[in-house]
Amino acid sequence: MIPLRLRSTLTALAATGLVALSACGQSDSGASSPGETQGGAARDGGSASAAPGGELTVPEDADPDTKNYYLTENAIAACMKKRGFSYTPVPGVEPNEEMNAGEGRDYGLAKKYREKYGFGTYSRIVYPNDPAVALPEEESNPNESYRSSLPAAQQKKYDKALGRLRSLTRKTDGVIPRPPKDGCLAQAERKVYGPPKSKAQQDREIAEQRERDKQAGQALNGDPQLVSLAQAYADCLRKEGITVTTTQPTSIADMVKFQVADQIPPGGWPERDEALAKLPGEIDVALKDLECGKQFRAAYWPKFDKNPYVGNNG
Repeated sequence: MIPLRLRSTLTALAATGLVALSACGQSDSGASSPGETQGGAARDGGSASAAPGGELTVPEDADPDTKNYYLTENAIAACMKKRGFSYTPVPGVEPNEEMNAGEGRDYGLAKKYREKYGFGTYSRIVYPNDPAVALPEEESNPNESYRSSLPAAQQKKYDKALGRLRSLTRKTDGVIPRPPKDGCLAQAERKVYGPPKSKAQQDREIAEQRERDKQAGQALNGDPQLVSLAQAYADCLRKEGITVTTTQPTSIADMVKFQVADQIPPGGWPERDEALAKLPGEIDVALKDLECGKQFRAAYWPKFDKNPYVGNNG
């Protein structure tokens, strides 16, 4: 089980065709590269604001990833200005805190949410403009618009100055292609994160992160209290006529939600009338799931905070 705030989101950087510039972060704290952190740029640090001159103002309570991301965007803008081009620092997509309420960390908020939206599956169609269920839309990127307004010859010069990468293809050695060293992307990255790490360093940090995640999963799934509560959770679901496919502590709280989502075939979202007819059933199942898992979630979340586990959800 993983909260929505840790899941991947569309980012403004992706809209420009830029890719993650470094595998893993540039520090042992796990700070990610600019392309990797944009989706969570304002995750814990509040909303972005612009200082005089168009720079992003780093929120006072910003976490390291957020701070480094903002500093990198500002550095790109300063570099491009010196080269005669405009670049607007772009804040990341903010998380939908209303959707997080349905996760069940706070029982009262989750119950209120699920009484109207269920798991947020069919309600997304019934209430298409409701921020509590709407997925974040990818905002238009001012830099892409600016580039498109330039003559073709200038666009090429813009790309060269920025050092942009359009390809998402990895090299055969597993290393993501890096932007040209003389481009503003690479220069800004070096300014904020320092010299790029070698493949050996990247591989070591990836292995270390996987090991930490593995240990976190073992700690949660091997916790006697959570194992017992998960079993009771599963027994309650069965009594309610709900299929149980796992009793693993890290998976059980999302199990029923995924079962509802799996009923919708890929590319086959129902029309509003059909979604409206199915929403009451989803709400009923969501509330039963919440009640059955009340004690489990109360014990799980504090332990998850001490052992943040990503697993297959990352």
